[in-house]
Amino acid sequence: MFQFLYSQLIRLALPLLLLRLWWQGRKAPALRQNLGHRLGLVPKMTGAVVWVHAVSVGETIAAAPMVRRLLARDTEMTVLMTAMTDTGLAQARKMFGDRVRYAYAPYDTPGSIRRFLNRAQPRILVIMETEIWPNMIRQSRSRGVPVFLINARLSERSARGYQRVRGVVLPIMQSISWVAAQAEKDAERFRRIGVAPAKVAVTGSVKFDVDIPDDVRAASQALRQSLAGRPVWIAGSTHDGEDEQVLAAHRKVLKKHPDALLILVPRHPERFDSVADKTVREGLVLARRSRSEAPEGAQVYLGDTMGELMMLYGVGDMAFVGGSLIERGGHNPLEPAGWGIPVFSGPHIFNFETIYQSLLDGNGVKLVADADELAAHLSSLFSNHRERETIGRRALEVVNNNRGALDRVVDGIVERV
Repeated sequence: MFQFLYSQLIRLALPLLLLRLWWQGRKAPALRQNLGHRLGLVPKMTGAVVWVHAVSVGETIAAAPMVRRLLARDTEMTVLMTAMTDTGLAQARKMFGDRVRYAYAPYDTPGSIRRFLNRAQPRILVIMETEIWPNMIRQSRSRGVPVFLINARLSERSARGYQRVRGVVLPIMQSISWVAAQAEKDAERFRRIGVAPAKVAVTGSVKFDVDIPDDVRAASQALRQSLAGRPVWIAGSTHDGEDEQVLAAHRKVLKKHPDALLILVPRHPERFDSVADKTVREGLVLARRSRSEAPEGAQVYLGDTMGELMMLYGVGDMAFVGGSLIERGGHNPLEPAGWGIPVFSGPHIFNFETIYQSLLDGNGVKLVADADELAAHLSSLFSNHRERETIGRRALEVVNNNRGALDRVVDGIVERV
């Protein structure tokens, strides 16, 4: 009954969803050009197709090392990467070029999923983290396509919500072939909401297997050298309501370190212009990367390009990870930690609680309550090179000590295909 009601509701919502996409396509033409993908109208595929679904940029980046390993193990494999967002697919294309196939994920109506499966003919479906779509999962399993939930995490609040409708959720959970959970508490929550214990394994987070390609390191080093030893900090993946706090912190830092540079990278590209305007209104000298403006004479360098956050993290002496001074739940701190630099975050980090706990235990991250506290720590560490290096080394040690999840995940996928 739930499946029927859910499917009817999403069918009714479909015209509004398509209209919203059409409107968003004003700024992202690819959304309009590939509107048929949302209805399952993707190019036909043959052979051993592995469907990897990642909702947006963060999950796409997390999936990348796994995709590389799968391609290395089987050169005849075709990887089809899907995402819900334009930025997610743009990130995938930047990383893989023509090595994989791409499509926007179909909306979760029975017809859209059926058409998608008929055309893509996937051998397996790999879903990153916690994207649980009833029709996608159940129709895949009904066709004998194993469904793997990889790098899976489930908050206690979400688990309680699922438990309240366990009878509804149970058939979906029973359709999942394997859950590779980030931590034991995630695994316990998945078992609690109906995934069979034999289908749940604790593999750790694949995000610890930070992959920084040589070309990214070279680009980062070149930009860093152009700054001639200036103190640099980066605020990555910031959100509305957070940029103001970051800029306020930077103004305080400038009082003690007048040559300091802030690299500011908003999470969503549609906010690039508004953040630029906000920076100028604050009276700060701005340079924009998208316009090839040199950062040497700027106080704020706006990272308003796609797919370069990892490279820009490597330019900083320290990093602040956004989505955490507001109740967004935080973003992945392992990207800057993988560069061996100190990491700061606000108090709202519930989306990455396991990862942050590992960094906190290893003294590789510092949580701050507000802009004042952030500015105080930044100023202090800019003045203390040795302490800065020590904290950065601890962050990198946490990353290195927790590597290995990627091998366990790839082994688990290959064993079950």
